[in-house]
Amino acid sequence: MNKIFLETIRAVDGEILNISYHQKRYESVLESFGISEYMNLEALLNPPKISTCRCRLTYDISKIPHLIDITYHEYKQRDINSLKVVFSNDIEYAIKSVSRDEINALYNKRDDGDDILIIKNLLVSDTSIANIAFFSKGEWITPKSPLLKGTTRARLLDEGKIVEADIKVQDLRSFSKVALLNAMIDFYVLDRCEFLI
Repeated sequence: MNKIFLETIRAVDGEILNISYHQKRYESVLESFGISEYMNLEALLNPPKISTCRCRLTYDISKIPHLIDITYHEYKQRDINSLKVVFSNDIEYAIKSVSRDEINALYNKRDDGDDILIIKNLLVSDTSIANIAFFSKGEWITPKSPLLKGTTRARLLDEGKIVEADIKVQDLRSFSKVALLNAMIDFYVLDRCEFLI
């Protein structure tokens, strides 16, 4: 099993955003491998003062003590207006890892879609880069069983802005709005979203 994991953290004009959720997830990954010594991620970061910066932290837990490698990248959001629906009952990505072979293989099946929407056991999970939420009956609903429990998803659940539910693939066309959620785009409502079957 690959033991190199990562956090992607957003900084705007040098200000690091939502760091407590990244710290919590980083510590939970270490704990799942029996590691109890953590670093303070915020103390390690010194992002450039550019408008939106992606701070990419990778850490290899096979090395003791583990070291964190940090790179900074100017962030440009990509347009997503269509999602190719792809099916995989075996895919696993519960921990944010640098190894994304299964996701990449599904992404390569997107045909004319801007991204993919992964369906596992006939339930909606995630896109290749984000958690997802759908607007229905006055509330935003996010899949109860995503591939990855993202930091933005966790924060919005804590704030009561989204709720969890099982979302069946046949329900997709019944929603009036679609939003993507991740650390870089926060909660981004798509102008339009076509589901490609």
